[in-house]
Amino acid sequence: MYLDKKIKFTSVVIPVFNEQESIDELLQRTISACEKLECDYEIILVDDGSRDNSAQMLVDAANAEGSKVVALLLNRNYGQHSALMAGFEEAQGDLIVTLDADLQNPPEEIPRLVAAAEEGNDVVGTKRMNRQDTFFRRFSSGLINRGVQKATGVMMTDYGCMLRAYRRHIIEAMLQCHERSTFIPVLGNSFARQTKEIEVTHSERAHGESQYSFLGLINLMFDLVTSMTTAPLRLLSLVGGVIAGTGLFFGVLLLLFRLLFGAEWGGDGLFTLFAFLFMFIGAQFVGMGMLGEYIGRIYNDVRARPRYFVQQVVRAPNTQQSTSED
Repeated sequence: MYLDKKIKFTSVVIPVFNEQESIDELLQRTISACEKLECDYEIILVDDGSRDNSAQMLVDAANAEGSKVVALLLNRNYGQHSALMAGFEEAQGDLIVTLDADLQNPPEEIPRLVAAAEEGNDVVGTKRMNRQDTFFRRFSSGLINRGVQKATGVMMTDYGCMLRAYRRHIIEAMLQCHERSTFIPVLGNSFARQTKEIEVTHSERAHGESQYSFLGLINLMFDLVTSMTTAPLRLLSLVGGVIAGTGLFFGVLLLLFRLLFGAEWGGDGLFTLFAFLFMFIGAQFVGMGMLGEYIGRIYNDVRARPRYFVQQVVRAPNTQQSTSED
C-alpha cells in the first residue's frame, strides 16, 4: 500500500475548558499511556478560554524540564472543534489522536488507536460501550448519529466520541477547509480512503458537569448537519411538496363536501380549514428558519474572520516558545 503504516511520531490533542480538577490525572494517565507506544509523542493541550485555573496549570506542565506537553492558549472560548483545529495546526505527529479532557474516555485506549492506524487506516473512530451518560444524552446522541449517517452518507456508529485518530494527510486536508462551522469527525471521514471503528470503555464524569447544555447540543446538531450537507434543504423541498399535495387534496375534498352537503357542512368545516392553514404556515416558518441558518453561515464564511486566535504557545524550556495567529 502507498501509505507508510508505521507510526513514527504521535500527537495527542486535547481541548480543555474549565477542567482544573481533571488536569493532573489527565496528564498522568495520558503520559503513562503514551510511554507504552513504540514511537515518540507529544501532548498538546488547548485551553479554550477557561475561566478557572486550567490555563496556568497547562503552562506549568509545559514549562517542566523535559516535558512533552505543549500548552496552547486561545484568547477566548471558541468551542471544542475550533480548539481542536488550533491543536492540529500545532501538531507535528504523523498520527494525531484527539481526546476529551473529562476522562470519560480513558487515555489508556490510545495505544489501541495507534495500533489500528498502523493497520493502514486513515481514520480510527471509537464506539463507547456501556455509556455512563444520562438518558437524555444517550437519546440525543443516538438521534444525531442516525441523522448524520442519513444526511452525509458517512457511516460510523458514534460521532459524539472524540477519542479518535487521524493520519497526517487527513489533518492537512482538514486544515485546508476554512469554513467557520466544522464538525471534525465527519469532516475527517470525508477525506479518508479507509476507516475503522473500535469499541472503547466509557466512564462517569469524575469532576464538574458536561460543557454541553441542552441548547449547546441543539447548536451542535445544527453545526453538524448544516456545515456538512445540503440534505435539509432537499428534505424541506420534499416536505413542502407533500404539504402542498395534501393541501390540494383537502381543498378538493372540502369543495366536494360543500357541494354535496350544502353550506352548513362547509361552515362546520371552517376549523378544519384553519387547522390546515396553520400547518402550512408552520411549515413555511420551518423552511424560512432553515434557509436563514444556511444564509447566516454563508455570511459568517464571507466575512472570513479567523476561526480562532492563538494567544500563546508554550513548550518545554529546551524548545522555542512562540506566539502565533491563525
